[in-house]
Amino acid sequence: MKQDSAGWQLLHSNTLFDSPWLSVFGEKVATPTRPQGVDWLVVRRPVAAIVAPRLPNGDFVLVQQERAAVRLVTWEFPAGQVAIGDDIAATAIREMGEEAGYATSEPLMALGSFYPSVGFTTEIGHLFVAKNVVAAPHALAPESSEAIYGICVVSPFTLREWVAIGKISDANTLALFARLVAKGLLE
Repeated sequence: MKQDSAGWQLLHSNTLFDSPWLSVFGEKVATPTRPQGVDWLVVRRPVAAIVAPRLPNGDFVLVQQERAAVRLVTWEFPAGQVAIGDDIAATAIREMGEEAGYATSEPLMALGSFYPSVGFTTEIGHLFVAKNVVAAPHALAPESSEAIYGICVVSPFTLREWVAIGKISDANTLALFARLVAKGLLE
């Protein structure tokens, strides 16, 4: 039996589904208030890297992506799952190139991490800002599973407006926006 932190203990785990992108487990977990355990479905996903590409003038680059699970086309900051053994910041840089066609010669600014949906998944998203990005003429093409509809450069004011009216609705971009605001990085 795996001992987690104080009051938490994995009592039983059964693999229900397994793929390179996610695994689903039926688990029984003892909690601080339920020592007898509670049954829960847990989705395990690789770590994610999310990056806010920022131009020298302070504007941000967003990508418009097709999202089959929710049957929407959404505006987002570039993001992707980190392969086992890969560097998280390097993944963010690669995703920025693949999805948006931008690059930077400066180190990324790390803004911490967050859990996109603590009710069912262990996934952790790592947030970054890439400063002084420039168009990368030789950027890699998006992965075959991605459908990039477009790329848009928006001012900090427009980014804030799009969040306020719900034009931006994905958790990764909203979390990165919140961290930018909390750290005073959005004028």
